Amino acid sequence: MGSFKSGFISILGRPNVGKSTLFNRILGEKIAIVTEKPQTTRNRILGIKNVEGAQLIFLDTPGLHEGGTELNKRMVKTALATGRDSDVLLFLTEATSPPMEEDRQMLERLKVSKGIPFLVINKIDLVKKETLLPLMDQYQKLFPFEKIIPLSALQGDGIEILIEEIVRVLPEASPYFPEDMLTDQTERFIVSEIIREKVIQHSYQEIPYVTAVAIESFKEFTERNLVVIQATIYVEKESQKKILIGKGGQKLKRIGELSRKEIEAFLEKKVFLELWVKVEKNWTRNPKVLDSLGYFS
Repeated sequence: MGSFKSGFISILGRPNVGKSTLFNRILGEKIAIVTEKPQTTRNRILGIKNVEGAQLIFLDTPGLHEGGTELNKRMVKTALATGRDSDVLLFLTEATSPPMEEDRQMLERLKVSKGIPFLVINKIDLVKKETLLPLMDQYQKLFPFEKIIPLSALQGDGIEILIEEIVRVLPEASPYFPEDMLTDQTERFIVSEIIREKVIQHSYQEIPYVTAVAIESFKEFTERNLVVIQATIYVEKESQKKILIGKGGQKLKRIGELSRKEIEAFLEKKVFLELWVKVEKNWTRNPKVLDSLGYFS
């Protein structure tokens, strides 16, 4: 019998190139939230994929971007730290656009990483095949990638090839996690992210970027197969609170209903969900509040 391989794989790239979609597609489960808005992922999220003879530990990271707030700075720091310590780096870009200045800056920062770099070109379902070769050539001139893999995270095309190539370069090591474990995130974290996803999907303008969700209470009643959850949605201004609650509380009610349905499917239990909206002025710039919400520096 051959030796076992195991290692950490970071998914890095600009905001909105499809990192969380790829992460969920590889795992076959929705662990990272996905929205149309950039900078949806704020924390490092770990997901475990077991295949024959190997354990692949994927890290979905915040999009690398230049941001002014303390929250933005912490997100970028998280992404870069994750990239530095991984065995394989998946630098994700999209087939629909040439390398941007942000890509160049990121690749420059990644030169210090020990991880084996793969270029993963996502969204190939949106372009003609002949546009891919010049794009690959442009990226190869910027950085010495070990492998270039075009795929569609949304359609699932190219995912098996990507996994095979990762396994090929992973170091020999025992599994880091039990075989039945899918993520290191707690149920509370995933529940808070589901609520945040619904807030982002049902609000516009600045609101997606100034909301955070804190789970205040998470009580399980095993005999009734019920979980009672109380959560607070934080915003920065009174006007944002009004928008989020909506006329006669309708918007918050809708967010609550959609969140509850998805949380029930995730926990496989009945859920009673209570949501509040609270104003915490300039929380995205306040180190103390960021610490309390789990966005560590």
